[in-house]
Amino acid sequence: MSFMQSKDEHLLAFYENIRRQVELDQQTGSPHRLAGEGVKRYADMLREEMNRRHLRFTPIDWHR
Repeated sequence: MSFMQSKDEHLLAFYENIRRQVELDQQTGSPHRLAGEGVKRYADMLREEMNRRHLRFTPIDWHR
């Protein structure tokens, strides 16, 4: 997936939405997660692009 045409604000918003979703998953304590491996791969691609652009963001804590 290419994010080359995406604006910085959109990348940050997409990533922040995933980060919040992961936090909610962790708060429920349920073994059923909304943010699975596909979401994690997508977040990793977003993170790589944001790092490439030197954007500041709060990393996702996948193992809390």
